[in-house]
Order: sequence, then C-alpha cells, then structure tokens
Amino acid sequence: MTLGIISAMSEELEILLGAMEVESKNERANMTFYKGKLWGQEVVSVVCGIGKVNAAICAQILISEYNVSKVINVGVAGGVDKNIFPGDVVIANNLVQYDMDTTAFGDPFGQIPRLDTFDFKCDDELVKLAEEACKENSDIKSMTGRIVTGDQFVASVDKVKWLETEFNAAACEMEGASIAHVCYLNSVPFVVIRSISDNANNGAHMDFAEFTAIGVKNSTAILKSMVEKM
Repeated sequence: MTLGIISAMSEELEILLGAMEVESKNERANMTFYKGKLWGQEVVSVVCGIGKVNAAICAQILISEYNVSKVINVGVAGGVDKNIFPGDVVIANNLVQYDMDTTAFGDPFGQIPRLDTFDFKCDDELVKLAEEACKENSDIKSMTGRIVTGDQFVASVDKVKWLETEFNAAACEMEGASIAHVCYLNSVPFVVIRSISDNANNGAHMDFAEFTAIGVKNSTAILKSMVEKM
C-alpha cells in the first residue's frame, strides 16, 4: 500500500517531510512529489498549492502516476460551526463544493450536474483512524462533520452563516472537495482533516504564526498515529 498525503501549503508538510526517508522526488505540473517511507509506511507527499484546480491535478497525478491506495489531505480551514475554535480539528465525513451553482436548472447549491452524488463521502476506516488519533492526543479538540470547499477566501460573517444554513457545514476551505471528487471518480479511499485557524461565526481568531505552529503540530500528531496503525 502506498499512501498519498496532500497539503496546500509548504508549512503544513514541513515537519512531515523532515520525518520522511525520502527515496526520490519528482516535478509534475509545477509540484514536487516526495516518495519514500514515513513511520514505516510507503508514502508520496506533496504540496499542491491553493485552490480546487491545483488540488484536483495533484490528486489525479498521485493516483495515475504513483498508484496510491489511499489519500489523506491535511491543512487549514475556517470554522463554520459555532462550537469550533482556533486550534480545533475537523475530520470530514463528507465534502461538498459549495461554489457549484446550477440552481437555474433546479439543482441545489453544491450539486455537480449529471453526477450521481451530491456529496463526496470519506472512507469510514480512515475517518475512524483520524478520530482515534485525536483521542490519543488529548490536547486536540476535534469534531467530525461536513467540510465545504470553494475557490473563495471566506471572510464574510454572512457567507459563513449561509454555509452553515445551506450545507450544515462544520468548516470551509479551498481544496478538500476537489480532492474528494477526484478520489470518488477513481474509487480511491480518502479523508480530509483540517485544523481551524479562525471562525467568523463566533468571532474567534488566532494570530497566524501562533496558529501555524499549533496546526502543524496537530496535523503531524494525527498523521503519525494514523500511519502507524495502517
């Protein structure tokens, strides 16, 4: 089994890459794919860049060229649920592209036309592993729920409230559902795990430098626990 690990920003993979035994690295579509072993597991790790297109291209390369068996996406998200605060972790059980809008044809917001699903469901086993990893790291507060994705940096309170009302979202970000979409089309198990940087819905905010340290620490601890159990 080879595990694919995707992050949008280099900060999110920095510790992980330091722990990897890198056997090779290759450039594809202006992305660097690091292949090697991590905590005893064969992995390919990559920074995809920000946004849905970057993330989708990256996921397809992992599947088509590296033949990964499972995909984990870790990174940063904005909180939507009022009970989520900076430093918390949201484990997705499903994802929706909230900026897909064909409502003029009678579709609900988020429905991709002519696709046989509304949301992209994460792999039950990977979700369970992530939940167990959070419990083992008692300083990490986590919840499991829907993460929504769009090519927008959401800073508006009204927009966040709409995401909560329309989608019952726990968090929002800019890559996860496109990775999920690619994995769904290729029948590859996946999960998306996000550390929360802020929440416009309850006014909570953390200095980015302070948050980055916490977010990277949390995601690395979760990944280590998950990988060691695989």
